[in-house]
Amino acid sequence: MMETIVFDIGETITRDDRYWGSWADWLDVPRHTLSALVGAVVARGQDNAEALRMLRPGIDVAAEYRAREAAGHGEHLDETDLYPDVRHALSALREQGVRVIVAGNQTPRAGELLRGLDLPADLVVTSGEWGVAKPQPEFFQRVLEVAHAAPDATLYVGDHPVNDVFPAKAAGLRAAHIRRGPWGHLWADDADVVAAADWRIDSLAQLTAIVAG
Repeated sequence: MMETIVFDIGETITRDDRYWGSWADWLDVPRHTLSALVGAVVARGQDNAEALRMLRPGIDVAAEYRAREAAGHGEHLDETDLYPDVRHALSALREQGVRVIVAGNQTPRAGELLRGLDLPADLVVTSGEWGVAKPQPEFFQRVLEVAHAAPDATLYVGDHPVNDVFPAKAAGLRAAHIRRGPWGHLWADDADVVAAADWRIDSLAQLTAIVAG
């Protein structure tokens, strides 16, 4: 039985539409242009920040992020950024006695915004707050520290094979790959993902049945 379920954030809990749209607006390019470039780097297996570097070669993404914040165009998250199944699924899991954690590659500011949404979770934390990011093994060591459960009783749910499924399995956790967002759809039927993932799901609502066994 799964005692703890840990959720990735981007394209698992939240939609990335606003995030990429705001970057397109900041760089003064059509939103569709940046969206297409994100798709291109996803298909190549590259980090999504490469899409920004295609538009602005040599861009210092961290410095540009700070400039956006200073100009009042920084990160924003509200209820509309959540996928529709999030609140019900997380609440149902807690009713089943599961410890629910949200932990993914995001900034400290994103962590603040997510906690402000009062999600039905026992802990919401980001890589920026931990000082270590996926797919580094240290990230999943931190996950196990807060999971309060054995690795094989801890399930990590995410859309990205390289950041979520593969390193979670390497750390001894169970893994569920969700067909959601560009990464989730593109890699859903990849042979390595199929072999590595303990479960492949289309909705967070399916997790209650997994827990029930």
